[in-house]
Amino acid sequence: MGEATYIGFVAALFFIGGTERRRMQVLGDLVAQARDRDGVLFRSPERSTPYSYSDFATNAWKGGNLLRHYGVRHGTRVAVVVGPKEPTDEDRPGYLRDGPDALLAFLAAALDGAVVDMDPPSAVDATALVAPAAWLDRYTLGPGTKGLAYGGPVEDPTIAQFERELWSENPLQPPGEIAPEDDVLAADRTYTHGELMAESGRVAADYGIDAETTVALRAPMTTAGAVVAGLLAPMRAGATVVFGGDETADLAVADGDVPEEAVIRPDDATPS
Repeated sequence: MGEATYIGFVAALFFIGGTERRRMQVLGDLVAQARDRDGVLFRSPERSTPYSYSDFATNAWKGGNLLRHYGVRHGTRVAVVVGPKEPTDEDRPGYLRDGPDALLAFLAAALDGAVVDMDPPSAVDATALVAPAAWLDRYTLGPGTKGLAYGGPVEDPTIAQFERELWSENPLQPPGEIAPEDDVLAADRTYTHGELMAESGRVAADYGIDAETTVALRAPMTTAGAVVAGLLAPMRAGATVVFGGDETADLAVADGDVPEEAVIRPDDATPS
């Protein structure tokens, strides 16, 4: 290879890598990439059909536009309770079983520039609370907090039905500019878009996650490490996340003993 050709080759690699680094700086970049990605993002035995990358990303955009109707904007707070659509006495907040509605709400709020609490206290002081309908009575909403429920039925006329309103929303990317240094997740501390995205890239690389990988989500999605390992890193790599069943995956996101040999502990996926 001649010197000029080699220089051009290196420049092209730098340009491509630089473009990728610029693109993948905020969570909205991850959703936009998913919109054009083939394959299954979520799979659960309790869901009749797998949830594709494209459908999930489109619904995240819809969710962002829906939350904007209720005042969610850059810098506002959104509380999201992770759980199944129809909780049983055995279900605990933080764990997925039959659908990723809470993860959809998290990304939707992030697209609007909000700061999301995935483990909210019982007294919620936020612009919006998204939670399973059956668990809404566990929370006291502040005077300016809008309640949105998934699952149901929803009998309180002041509570919006998240899934029903989502379907009629605009399927386009919500407006607004988000920067890597903007806050997005409130947990043990507040994490920025840039921190979560950088850690998701590291986790995907360190654990060899790619488009052929299945990731069993067995940890509560209430910490930054669980969000990175159980959602953002798989999305970045095109992997499939499985939950709510006994399927043994290629690796697991878990705190305790699991059937998978390869395990990502949430503490090991937490941005430093």
